[in-house]
Amino acid sequence: MCGICGEYNYRSGKPADKEKLIKMANSIIHRGPDDSGIDMQGSIGLSFRRLSILDLSIAGHQPMKDSDGIITIVFNGEIFNFNELRAELRNRGYSFQSNTDTEVIIYAYKQWGEEFLDRMNGMFGLALWDKKQQKLIIARDRIGIKPIYYHESNDGIVFSSEIKALFEHGCVIPEVEPGSVYNFLRYRYTPAPETIYSGVKKLAPGMAITIENGSKKIWRWWNYRPNSFLGKKREDTVIQELSEIYTNALRRHLISDVPVGLLLSGGVDSALLLAMMKKEKGDWKTFSVGYGSLYEDDELQDAMKTAEYFNSDHHQVLIDQKMFNRSLPKIISYLEEPVATSSIVPMYYVCQRARQDVTVALVGQGPDELFGGYNRHVGIRIGEYYRYLPKRMRSFLEKIFKKKMNNELFRRALFALGDDDRKSRYQNVFSIEDASLIGSLFSEDSRENILNAQPIFLWDELTSFISDADELTGFQYLELRSSLPDELLMYSDKLSMAHSLELRVPYVDKEIVEYAEGLSQSLKMSCFKRKYIHKRVAKRFLPREIINRKKRAFASNVVKGWFRESVDTFLLDSIKKKHAKIYSFLDYNNVQDLIKANQNGMDYHKLIFSLIVLEQVVSVWG
Repeated sequence: MCGICGEYNYRSGKPADKEKLIKMANSIIHRGPDDSGIDMQGSIGLSFRRLSILDLSIAGHQPMKDSDGIITIVFNGEIFNFNELRAELRNRGYSFQSNTDTEVIIYAYKQWGEEFLDRMNGMFGLALWDKKQQKLIIARDRIGIKPIYYHESNDGIVFSSEIKALFEHGCVIPEVEPGSVYNFLRYRYTPAPETIYSGVKKLAPGMAITIENGSKKIWRWWNYRPNSFLGKKREDTVIQELSEIYTNALRRHLISDVPVGLLLSGGVDSALLLAMMKKEKGDWKTFSVGYGSLYEDDELQDAMKTAEYFNSDHHQVLIDQKMFNRSLPKIISYLEEPVATSSIVPMYYVCQRARQDVTVALVGQGPDELFGGYNRHVGIRIGEYYRYLPKRMRSFLEKIFKKKMNNELFRRALFALGDDDRKSRYQNVFSIEDASLIGSLFSEDSRENILNAQPIFLWDELTSFISDADELTGFQYLELRSSLPDELLMYSDKLSMAHSLELRVPYVDKEIVEYAEGLSQSLKMSCFKRKYIHKRVAKRFLPREIINRKKRAFASNVVKGWFRESVDTFLLDSIKKKHAKIYSFLDYNNVQDLIKANQNGMDYHKLIFSLIVLEQVVSVWG
């Protein structure tokens, strides 16, 4: 895993600026402390920071070229099927000078053109320059594990793995875009291709930018459409096939020339990874984060029991509330974009500890989105039945919900359950509050800028892929391509790379994702039992006591409690001051009314914390 930067002045034709490209790369040195490189070819320049994972020799230096010097690439990530691709390319007459996956990408492009992207199974953000064709391809992996940010100007395009490099280049200044802030406050993340900064875009998952002979196109290279053929398979057949797919994906994700470990929670998903790892050769190190036995939802003991069961070399990180309060502003600054989730603090500390012993760590993210592990997935299924009810019965239930309006979960249910428009319904499920409430927080001057803000306009294209999918699968299709990459995977990338640690996510391997999206919702959630088929697979590897444990997710409930206490104490002061930066686009009085309502019993803590995170980000970067 590494960091890439580039400048291509395809509009003006002026030479790329070498000094600026060096500064860009140096600003993300944490992503690649082992090596650096730069390549200048007139109006295009590429720079790079390397974290050595495969082929630690100088043969892995980037930017990398083919033997003819025609193709140049900078590549961040890992291609997990590179050995198979290399064997196929050798059979076609290509020779290789290294054992890296980077070199495989070059010759895959030479063999298959732009179709090389679909042949790769991995996580990546890359830029490939074809001197002969005068073509630049910038691409992001299917699920968006690796980020790509860019800015367009009258000269051309500047891009990087992180936003700070664009600011370092000077092509764009940190200026907040109110429409994107509206989306963040509604969803707690900013959906691609927008960021909260004017002039800064992020490439959406499974998308690419091609610039050839002065002409640019942005296109979707991953066009997988869910189908229902797997719904007709016997359950025991699905369990067997999914077990094999899991095992093969895990093996691919263990390929490395540096030590590999595992971030271990107390739950099923990471325990299943450890169980499969133990079937492979190696003594594995595991890392957990917790808060001590005083907290009911602490999971250090559960994680320790799992580690003991599988005899891993286990290490723990203990966080207290003082550490939480002290580190939160710094952690938020690493994110660059605001993400208001309780998991950012434990993720930061467990990655910090893991990096002391390993360079690569696996993480058990993905099954919740793939197989229906969240409360919102239960709500999606309930909503199907709810919309079949007679209008009189629905009106009666809505009256009950309205009496519970102080409860955030009931408010979200009221907004979403009865909505007959599919895309609107999904948007309301994601929303932490009603759109009108979010809009009321903006100043009069800024409201005009958010009127035309499409909450998730990328969905306009994606919804065409789910016309034949059942309700839960359709929602998860969007979830995997929006909230997972733009929230969970984004902060995992930023907070792990802050410590020069590569995180790998085996459960979102291409083969797993495409198989899971073909399963019917009845196999994902049976009688409202979440992650049904996933847990049936896990029973082949794990004892019942692990399968039946309460879901804790790095003890997020403990952190949520600290969030609430922080909202009521020192962090709240940051948005109580009239000179806070967010009031350049938000209405001070309306925000204070929201705070008072929360103190008087309305549950707005998620929205208030989002405002606090926003203020922290804008104070650092805006």
